[in-house]
Amino acid sequence: MTPHPFQTDDPRLVPIAEKVAANERLTAEEGLALYRSPDVLAVGWLANSVRERLHGDVTYFNVNRHINPTNVCVAACRLCAFGRSKGADGAYTMALEQAWETAASGYSEAVTEFHIVGGLHPDLPFEYFLDLVRGLRQRFPRVHIKAFTMVEVAFLAKRAKLTIPQTLIRLKEAGVDSMPGGGAEIFADRVRHLICDHKIDGSEWLETARAAHNLGLRSNATMLYGHIENDEDRVDHLLKLRALQDETGGFQTFIPLAFHPDNTPLDHLPRTTGLTDIRQIAVSRLLLDNFPHIKAYWQMMTAKIAQIALRFGADDIDGTVTEEKIYHDAGATTPQGMRRDELMRLIAAAGRVPLERDTLYHAVTRTDATFIVAV
Repeated sequence: MTPHPFQTDDPRLVPIAEKVAANERLTAEEGLALYRSPDVLAVGWLANSVRERLHGDVTYFNVNRHINPTNVCVAACRLCAFGRSKGADGAYTMALEQAWETAASGYSEAVTEFHIVGGLHPDLPFEYFLDLVRGLRQRFPRVHIKAFTMVEVAFLAKRAKLTIPQTLIRLKEAGVDSMPGGGAEIFADRVRHLICDHKIDGSEWLETARAAHNLGLRSNATMLYGHIENDEDRVDHLLKLRALQDETGGFQTFIPLAFHPDNTPLDHLPRTTGLTDIRQIAVSRLLLDNFPHIKAYWQMMTAKIAQIALRFGADDIDGTVTEEKIYHDAGATTPQGMRRDELMRLIAAAGRVPLERDTLYHAVTRTDATFIVAV
């Protein structure tokens, strides 16, 4: 069947379409044109063509468990509704036994991944986090441990008076298998100083990711959009990730994260629209030509928008999650978790083929509550 020819009312997209068809890399100027084009359906068509070239109709998901061991954080970012000052109302820190019990709770079906992120606690020693991971590895030897953002690693290194590589080596020895992509926010200094001035800067985030990749730790990458950044900031962020991926090849998945302003100091800002969300997915797929996967994180953009995103460049819809805290503290109204069969139904209803994966994108075959990973 001959594919439908590309059509658009925006002449700026015609040379971009020719480059996409030829599998050629897009420039910063072309990225800006994609953000600014009024023909979002044409932008989505281009992104979908790349998505189907790479993955056909397959859409990935996993069965995972989020663990947030503490929300105590010294950063006080204006974009965050999750963090609390030490001793503040709602502040918590799990004892190790409590964290391990949290990992064991949830759905009856076997998880393949623990996703662990938390606050920058001023008092917890590095050994707490090493013991947390060691305990998980001992209790759940088959579960992949995806733990600690670049921001957390840099903070732990500073407190333990270790280098970034030394810190990562100790975490890896304890049982960390890969890393999430959070904390990247927006790399532009102008924006970062206003929304998360107490975190590491963009170059330090990238340097920490470089060190992780060089040690064999794969990671994800994120971008928080829909606050005070502009199109140039978004393109700059994506191209910096693309450049590091050219160097290390260590990124697995890019996850655009829509800003949720509720309960943050930026709660005067409006939420992103569905149109903004699907455009961001599409532009990400087109600019990040060296990233294997683009994720439509249903927890943040709702399951309905995530379904549409599967036709705008996304090939992954995340996982069952179970008790997500960070974005729900910021006003997310999506469910805390979703059952495996419901995720599969959503993917199939979008005209895609659901494929359960582990963290490293190996196919997972299930027999009741057990699973086999096809390497």
